[in-house]
Order: sequence, then structure tokens, then C-alpha cells
Amino acid sequence: MTILKTYARLFVENTEIALPLYEELVGRPADLRFGFEGADLAAVGNFLIIGGPSELTDRFRSTIGPVIVDDVDALVTQLLAAGARVDAGPLESDTGVFYYLTHPDGVSVEYVQWSPEIVGKVFDSSSPAG
Repeated sequence: MTILKTYARLFVENTEIALPLYEELVGRPADLRFGFEGADLAAVGNFLIIGGPSELTDRFRSTIGPVIVDDVDALVTQLLAAGARVDAGPLESDTGVFYYLTHPDGVSVEYVQWSPEIVGKVFDSSSPAG
């Protein structure tokens, strides 16, 4: 199991207003744009912009991630053996399969295994700094 990418979550009221600044900082357009449970998400560089009113986005604030891995099932097995617990998953989204796990230290993390199409799209368009 390999970690492919991690994101810093940025919570904003309006993705359309916030996104241009991050695209300028990273030096390229967003790798991904999609809706998720009412929120508007944009991934650019190592930022995941989560847009929408706080009543839609507050539930995402307590979890770290997403952490993108190449084999989420192997990761879950490894973490369970270390004493983690599965809070949700496996779940499916437009980008692939994901889980929410709480580590033995109490940290809650979202782990995602992207579909091959998303892996190709993000990594084919990424700079070496990815």
C-alpha cells in the first residue's frame, strides 16, 4: 500500500470566488471539480477546497484528509491490525472508493482509492510537486 497524495482541506463559502487564487498559487487549473453531499469541491495542487454554507460543510471539519492511497483495502487491513476502527465505508463517490477510519490515537482520517480514470487525470496533469 502506498500513499499517493494528501490534501489540505480549505473550507470556503463560495468555491467560485476562492478557486482562482489557489489556481494562481499552484500555477494550474483545478485537477478535479465535483459535488459531494451538497458541497462543491475543487482539488488543485495539494489543496481540496470545500465550498458551501457551514451547515453543509461543518461535518467534514473533524476528519483529516483525504489521503489518497493505491490500495484502500490493504490500508484498512493494516490499520485494523494496529487497533483502528472503521467509522464508515466502503463508500463510493465520483472519484472512487473511500473509508473513514479512527486511528488508535483518536485521529479520524478519510482514505480514498481513486478510480484509474481519476489517477490518470490528476497525475498526468500534475507537476513534479504534485
